[in-house]
Amino acid sequence: MMNGQWLVMIDDPCFKNHKISTLHRNTSSAMERTYIQDKIFDKADFTENPLQPADYENCSFINCDVSNFNLSGIHFIECSFNNSNLSTAKLNKTAFRDSTFKDCKLMGLQFNTCDDFLFTVAFENCILNFSSFYKMKLKKMVFKNCNLTEIDFTEADLSESLFDHCDLAKTLFENTILEKADLRTAYNYSIDPELNKIKKAKFSIPGIIGLLNKCDINIE
Repeated sequence: MMNGQWLVMIDDPCFKNHKISTLHRNTSSAMERTYIQDKIFDKADFTENPLQPADYENCSFINCDVSNFNLSGIHFIECSFNNSNLSTAKLNKTAFRDSTFKDCKLMGLQFNTCDDFLFTVAFENCILNFSSFYKMKLKKMVFKNCNLTEIDFTEADLSESLFDHCDLAKTLFENTILEKADLRTAYNYSIDPELNKIKKAKFSIPGIIGLLNKCDINIE
């Protein structure tokens, strides 16, 4: 027992990476949670074997399809997702901590329903169209070569974030903090300087037009 937590190691080779802990909140009830570490899921068929609710630490998900799945309550800690599809999955209280996504489809995800404690992710070559980061704290977030069409960044804190070669067509910025953010290679965005905080944000000369859309002027 350590800090009120019982740790039980399972020797069965099928569960060699699993640790089960029982957290005692009071004398009359207990909650069990499974820990899965250092496991590689490659082309795993979660239709036949659903991804179990657990804490996944330092795990890799490669060519996996969990679109439309309920991932609520699952914790992903220092995990990587590669060439996987999580589109329209349910993320109620799902935790992503120091996790990365590369070449993934992440369409229609409500990231704003995730557990916001230590929420830290990075995206590269991903499609996140129609997803929401409403009111989220996303300081120093990294988006590289991503399609961010019709994303909701309303009231999000994106200060010091990087949008490297990202398509931001019809993405919603309203009461968004973009201070010191880098959008020099981003394109198709429309940001109203009067409705958003953009102090010391970085833009390219061609991209400046995205700050003037409300002015109804012709730039040639």
